[in-house]
Amino acid sequence: MTVTIVGTQLGDEGKGALVDRYGGAADVVVRYQGGDNAGHTVVEDGEEYALSLVPSGAVRGTTGVLGNGCVVNPQTLFSELDDLRERGLEPDVRVARRAHVIFPYHRRLDGIEEEAKADSGEEIGTTGRGIGPSYEDKAARRGVRVGDLLAPDVLREKLEHVVPQKRALIEDVYDADAGEECDLEALHEEYADYGRRLGEEGMTVNCGDYLADRLADGDNVVFEGAQGTCIDVDHGNYPFVTSSNPTAGGATVGTGLGPTVVGDGEVIGVVKAYLSRVGSGPMPTELDGDDEAEALATEIRERGGEFGTVTGRPRRVGWLDLPVLRHAARANGLTGIAVNHLDVLADLDELAVGHAYELDGETIHTPPTRTEAWEECSPVTRSFEPWPDVDWDAVADEGYDALPAAARTYLEYLESELDTEVYAVGVGPDRDQTIELVDPWDRV
Repeated sequence: MTVTIVGTQLGDEGKGALVDRYGGAADVVVRYQGGDNAGHTVVEDGEEYALSLVPSGAVRGTTGVLGNGCVVNPQTLFSELDDLRERGLEPDVRVARRAHVIFPYHRRLDGIEEEAKADSGEEIGTTGRGIGPSYEDKAARRGVRVGDLLAPDVLREKLEHVVPQKRALIEDVYDADAGEECDLEALHEEYADYGRRLGEEGMTVNCGDYLADRLADGDNVVFEGAQGTCIDVDHGNYPFVTSSNPTAGGATVGTGLGPTVVGDGEVIGVVKAYLSRVGSGPMPTELDGDDEAEALATEIRERGGEFGTVTGRPRRVGWLDLPVLRHAARANGLTGIAVNHLDVLADLDELAVGHAYELDGETIHTPPTRTEAWEECSPVTRSFEPWPDVDWDAVADEGYDALPAAARTYLEYLESELDTEVYAVGVGPDRDQTIELVDPWDRV
């Protein structure tokens, strides 16, 4: 049985907490795309675990898998594993041999290229973790895969092919010093050692076969998407996107399991009760432009801790954007939604959502395909009655009916507009601060 959990907005929706909650009934949690740019925070018994690569289920003690659709920084992987072990956990993490590897030259190029784009006002707002350049090498058929780290001679051969290209790109095109990021001998020694450790700890798998066997044994599998629908490389606001497919279809190509497997389970979209994003790109419902709006954005940002898990950058903040959610519901085939951070909006002086857009005198209900047109959209807002601040722990204990009436109205509006049930409501960061209305494992 499978449950796929995806972000419906621009990332940072709180997917990790939901994966952690539903992971209690799962035997395997699989990341199917992205890399260590995907910060997620899990709170367990008041203790916070900030992860960027290891699947969220590791805190629950379930098996975590980094699928072939991921790009893997071995340094980050082992750093996070070692940290979890020092904190008394025993994470069981497997890595697809077909997953691609991030090298120091990828991170260097990520930074150089973003600086070059910033000079022309076209920066994307990447995390600088080398994600895009690694996926570029994958598409160009010059990437190094995890399985190559297990064979030192093969690793050397591949590095001898790619490192001179990276050195020439850094030095001749960008007029920068290549430095240690392009030291072939040092790279080979370091990454062959990572391969040795992966092999000794039995961490690598043929992902598709491994997951098919687990499902055949009757295990429950969660597919964990990173980032969000609107920064999907195909379905997002291109070019302000990540380099992979966070949408539910990515769970198929990023794991080696067929679409009938993913489509036979539940697909849950995680919704933050307002909107936030890091970096550039269209955001029609953004709270900005005057002192009052920016003060409200600051208040929500501080309440919601809207600072990047990976970068620490303050996130842009806006009202909930329904055109974005309608797009996500269709692109992912959502069977349910989980709404997080409802408590953050408590006791505001005003509350609104972007119900639709106005573009060139026309009202539209989903984002336009051209990002330039998306930038020109104005939100058609709908006001809601704010709800009071309450004892959210007590509400979580008592359940959905204990939510303030105005908050329930807000949630029922979402259900009606998206034609999708609310499965869960987050009223705080801890696992016990999530109100569960539907257990997806009962539906599959």
